[in-house]
Amino acid sequence: MGKYRTHNCGELRKEHAGQEIMLAGWVDTIRDHGGVAFIDLRDHYGITQVVVNDEELAKGLAREYVISARGLLREREGGAVNPALATGDVELKADSLTVLGRSNHQLPFDVGQSVQTREELRLKYRFLDLRNPAVHENIVLRSKVTSFLRSKMESLGFTEIQTPILTSSSPEGARDYIVPSRKHHGMFYALPQAPQVFKQLLMVSGFDRYFQIAPCFRDEDARAERSPGEFYQLDFEMSFATQEDVFTVAEEVMYETFTRFSDKKVSPPPFARIPFAQSMLEFGTDKPDLRNQLRIRDLTGFFADVDFAPFKNKPVRGIAAPGCSGLPRSFFDKMVQFATDIGMKGLGYIIMGSNAEIKGPIAKFLSEEKRRELIGTLSLKEGNALFFISDAPKMIDSMAGQIRTELGARLGLVNEDAFEFCYITDFPMYGINEETGKLEFTHNPFSMPQGEMHPLENLDPLEIKAFQYDIVCNGVELSSGAVRNHRPDVMLKAFEIAGYTKEDIESKFSALFNAFHYGAPPHAGMAPGLDRIVMLLAGQENLREVVAFPMTGNAQDLLLGAPGSVTEQQLREVHIRIRD
Repeated sequence: MGKYRTHNCGELRKEHAGQEIMLAGWVDTIRDHGGVAFIDLRDHYGITQVVVNDEELAKGLAREYVISARGLLREREGGAVNPALATGDVELKADSLTVLGRSNHQLPFDVGQSVQTREELRLKYRFLDLRNPAVHENIVLRSKVTSFLRSKMESLGFTEIQTPILTSSSPEGARDYIVPSRKHHGMFYALPQAPQVFKQLLMVSGFDRYFQIAPCFRDEDARAERSPGEFYQLDFEMSFATQEDVFTVAEEVMYETFTRFSDKKVSPPPFARIPFAQSMLEFGTDKPDLRNQLRIRDLTGFFADVDFAPFKNKPVRGIAAPGCSGLPRSFFDKMVQFATDIGMKGLGYIIMGSNAEIKGPIAKFLSEEKRRELIGTLSLKEGNALFFISDAPKMIDSMAGQIRTELGARLGLVNEDAFEFCYITDFPMYGINEETGKLEFTHNPFSMPQGEMHPLENLDPLEIKAFQYDIVCNGVELSSGAVRNHRPDVMLKAFEIAGYTKEDIESKFSALFNAFHYGAPPHAGMAPGLDRIVMLLAGQENLREVVAFPMTGNAQDLLLGAPGSVTEQQLREVHIRIRD
């Protein structure tokens, strides 16, 4: 190779035995066996054991020193073979060691145990955290997935185009990160929340299929599946495309990506299509985890003539769970406790015994006729337990969804060895803002209503569905997308319903609105999140584990100290004064 090494620490095998070898890397561990030191030398590629018989050579060495070692590679003797290492059949007998970089002997944490360290310390010393092979491999996986996605999109005829990072502030969506202009007094750029407007303009410009691995910036709070500040997505758009055309591309890309980088079973195309309303009813969420076999049923009508006060004049949902007859009373008590912990007033249930016998706290309120009706309607079998959820209309779906998720986990009904994909479709175009009581867009405002102009002119706005869709995998939303509104007349009407005037559109969305007057093709697209894809493939529960230099949940970069203060001169140059 070069001055410091002839091979890397992950490639040496038996066939290299007998060769003069030079390695370079970090001291992972040192074991002193009475005059003989065994050093596990680690680099980007793996670990090789280095044996040092001369005490002077290893004198003063400590973990995380960077060294080079030269010597003869030899096969390990029988009992010394380490099958846990790819290089475990060989070792380097060093006759010279050179220290290339010293390390503090007092490390802030053990590199090999860094994932057990508190977040603030890990991120402050992220360069050490990233030396942990498990963390390191996540970043390598991310690189491989990104490379594959890029080559896959190119093979499908998409053209990679970079869109601007400095752009205008968006009046819709999350909060912007704003950037003051030095040249234009009192004016501001914004970092893009997504390349939405630019990719639509590219379609108007005649580019048939666009994509990019796009950075997006949103000033919003962190969650396990959402990084604060910035994230990346596979952004793509297609001209002369329908919803199904987008689905076909996304299915091929997602299926091939997940089968390539995981041994788990992946649901094959076509992915399930679940309308939004059905998803909210059956799963209690628009991000359903299909690995959980439980489904929610609407029992509001069933209980309309049952004299049970807690269910009166409220929607009622039921979840039938198998294998519950032998469970101890404590299982049901813990489920009731969980229900109260999430804000419910309680959790009713019945258990199906033998000979269609029903037991449980609610059983006495059901007549024989109602019992038979319930068994037939839900196809209840011996050993099933039926859990009841009743709450206010705006809370019922969420509550039922959380109970379904908890039951699936506690009963072991979630297939952990699978990736289950689905599309959520037919999102409502409009909803009521709970604070203002006014109509607002519920999703992307640039989406095409189903039926284009007709529903806007003839339907109650709350009945209008949009060509909007999400890809969901194992309960994680990977992507949102839509068939775009490319007609200025439809755009005017759609925004008018949400309270915008023509003047508002011409000022806030001037680029798109103007471009649509010069021949815009029908177009559609979506943007699967790269961070979330890699998180799932790596088997992680937090995006931090697959981002090289993540922020804390409080949107701070502890490594470089951002956000930080700037000088008065810097503020003057961009015409900014900080107010208390």
